[in-house]
Amino acid sequence: MKLISWNVNGLRAVMNKNFMDVVIDEDPDILCLQEIKVQDHQLELNLPQYHIYWNSAKRKGYSGTMTLSKKPALSVSTTIGDPRFDDEGRVLTTEFEDYYLVNVYTPNSKRELERLDERMEFEDLLRGYLLGLNESKPVILCGDLNVAHKEIDLKNPASNQRNAGFTIEERDRFTQLLNAGFVDTFRHFYPDVTDAYTWWSYITRARSRNAGWRIDYFVVSEDFLPHVADAGICASIMGSDHCPVSLLLK
Repeated sequence: MKLISWNVNGLRAVMNKNFMDVVIDEDPDILCLQEIKVQDHQLELNLPQYHIYWNSAKRKGYSGTMTLSKKPALSVSTTIGDPRFDDEGRVLTTEFEDYYLVNVYTPNSKRELERLDERMEFEDLLRGYLLGLNESKPVILCGDLNVAHKEIDLKNPASNQRNAGFTIEERDRFTQLLNAGFVDTFRHFYPDVTDAYTWWSYITRARSRNAGWRIDYFVVSEDFLPHVADAGICASIMGSDHCPVSLLLK
């Protein structure tokens, strides 16, 4: 079973590029999208093989998450209990027989770290939410988590120490999540692999130089790890400033 997560940086934009080709070629059982920047009445997706679940931001052209699944979800939730984040479509939870799948687009701390404090509140709220779900069944967390956890996870760690996505605070919150009983699947399988990134700045044409960051993840409950066969980065897939990441289940 294949799961794919992709920050598309605008679903309508990537629909005009290669989105449908990616879906056909990769044929995921579940596809999670972030930063869709569209509301459900603004776009019609011709993907009859999928059940489509939306969590659009109230603000048009901003944020939002979407999950497409070949099997129907047992339940769907679009809230983690705080309107600041719920109104931005940040978290979309679909329940399946053996796990909860939580599709997340974590807030960016922004330039000058103006949203860092609020970001920390989101991290704490999300961690508590995941732990609550995990009491009843395992959790798969995926999405753009907007943090490079370790120095190995970005090209230029020294020059980014106080930049959004690589602050001590953001990295510590990710460590707290892992210490709470979750596993970064890519690093579980590939602990020492370097130059493995999922986001590259358009501004500096960083992708051609592979000067990137690994900020997109599949994270699973520790007790679900035996069901995971592999985790990957689909770096050859274009269309966004992010590339997709994948999870294969046994």
